[in-house]
Amino acid sequence: MAIPKPQMERFSFLSLKAALILVFLVHFTVAHNVKRHGGAGDGVQPLSKIQIHKTIDATHENASVRSYPVLLGTTGKEYEWVTVNVVSPNPSSDDWLGVFSPAKFNASTCPYTEDYYEPYLCSAPIKYKYANYSNANYNKTGKTTLKFRLINQRADFAFALFSGGLSSPKLVAISNAIVFANPKAPLYPRLALAKNWDEMTVTWTSGYDISEAVPFVEWGLKGEAQVRSPAGTLTFPRGSMCAEPARTVGWRDPGFFHTSFLKNLWPNSKYTYKLGHRLYNGSYIWSKSYAFTAPPYPGQNSLQRIIVFGDMGKAERDGSNEYADYQPGSLNTTDSLIKDLDNFDIVFHIGDMPYANGYLSQWDQFTSQVEPIASAVPYMVASGNHERDTPNTGGFYDTNDSGGECGVPAETMFFVPADNRAKFWYQADYGMFHFCIADTEHDWREGSEQYKFIEKCLAAADRNKQPWLIFAGHRVLGYSSNSWYGQEGSFEEPMGRDDMQKLWQRYKVDIAFYGHVHNYERICPIYQNQCVNSELSHYSGTVNGTIHVVVGGGGSHLSKFSTLKTVWSVYQDLDFGYTKLTAFNHSYLLFEYMKSSDGKVYDSFTISRDYRDVLACVHDGCEPTTLAT
Repeated sequence: MAIPKPQMERFSFLSLKAALILVFLVHFTVAHNVKRHGGAGDGVQPLSKIQIHKTIDATHENASVRSYPVLLGTTGKEYEWVTVNVVSPNPSSDDWLGVFSPAKFNASTCPYTEDYYEPYLCSAPIKYKYANYSNANYNKTGKTTLKFRLINQRADFAFALFSGGLSSPKLVAISNAIVFANPKAPLYPRLALAKNWDEMTVTWTSGYDISEAVPFVEWGLKGEAQVRSPAGTLTFPRGSMCAEPARTVGWRDPGFFHTSFLKNLWPNSKYTYKLGHRLYNGSYIWSKSYAFTAPPYPGQNSLQRIIVFGDMGKAERDGSNEYADYQPGSLNTTDSLIKDLDNFDIVFHIGDMPYANGYLSQWDQFTSQVEPIASAVPYMVASGNHERDTPNTGGFYDTNDSGGECGVPAETMFFVPADNRAKFWYQADYGMFHFCIADTEHDWREGSEQYKFIEKCLAAADRNKQPWLIFAGHRVLGYSSNSWYGQEGSFEEPMGRDDMQKLWQRYKVDIAFYGHVHNYERICPIYQNQCVNSELSHYSGTVNGTIHVVVGGGGSHLSKFSTLKTVWSVYQDLDFGYTKLTAFNHSYLLFEYMKSSDGKVYDSFTISRDYRDVLACVHDGCEPTTLAT
């Protein structure tokens, strides 16, 4: 029998002796729409395997879950290792422990409907482990101790023990609540280039709305007087999500996102900064201190190093959520980049960031994971299918790969210098590089709004000052020997290069990068399916074709290559890795592919040429001439 809402509000999720909450959701947890990827793992978001709506009450007076320390982050850290002691009178191999945040659930926190089941939980956990994860004897003794690494996510936490596995969960016991000392603290700064070369943006997450505190950045040249710059504040409500699970069990309050523009930077100069919030009682909340190096002037002749990869995903350092082997290379890539942080200047992550797929808590996990990188160098992103694609929401693809997010978290949490972040295409200048970043989740074909932008972006490159012209997008608009592309017969995203190759050739794009396919592949300099240069390791002279590179092995489960051998494929690697571009000057560029496992170079080539080589007439890449004198 249904319990009226006023009565429901009296129940507490933390009370083991009280009746469990009855809540609203009529939608059940939906498994992720699996992308056509092979390789390790099954490609399913682990949290989507938890059928949380099927939970039944099996609380037992002899079962207990105890967690400590109760107060986290007392030394200012944004993460803490937590010990959880579990006792179960009826242990089983499919018992699991979920981390829920906020810790307290009651009817007032969940939308109400007359249709529900008893009991019916309101949201998925943010992570989980099986109870026997660290103790094989749990099934016999019913006792175990687990370690969880929690990050500050603006609310308290509780641990819940379930039996019945992920598909038929039975709630057995709930722990005490634990919380960070300042759950609203400013965290996880993310640098990004602005539209002007002498500006840097910094975006961060906090629990402070503008009604509580004024956000700002205190910054300046290292060792000199600091100034303060204001920040704007954004967030998004549940109603901004376009489909389940983002609107239902995957929803979690995202907090607030603040962006400040640090202007009039001196090129290549070192700056320090920290995030601040001035409360209306006159007190201040501060982050720890960070540092970055200002970008070079466009065309500046200096050493410039660029990292490019896609599809990294996120992973848990405590082993949570990894039973699906969902993003097996993510931490390797992250840690390899952190280790090499002094040897590159900017990152381009070209789509498929956390693979949250509608489970909003995972965006915090991702921004925490990349924080050592993104707080120190510009972390530029592109839109992928797992950020954007939701049926009937104006995208080019009518699938629910984003789990109902429809681009909103990515567009709100990460700054890019786009005219409209809902259309995630933009251009970026970094010294001798000119980047044109496509949004492959929107129409790119000739006549489209994006096609016009891409042509304008490519044409804007002054190749005398910025000789290195780079195109990047998530889906493979160029060439890939991936198995499913081979089955489709095109070895590309359908309609991918039909119109785009004319632009690459006309404007003599040096390299085109793609993700989406979870492996590494380098293609020869190519035009209209024909290699135009037989060299493998060094290219010089005129730009008569574009080198295409698939670099989607950032961390997600791997994609197999086709058994068909493509004549234009130079190097293939079914492993996790990333690429690096090093411009030594206007005439010499080094390309390197590194494995994430060891950071060593496994593929490389160089390009050398002069300005006249870029100007030279090539097939379908000639400027009009006249016989007049």
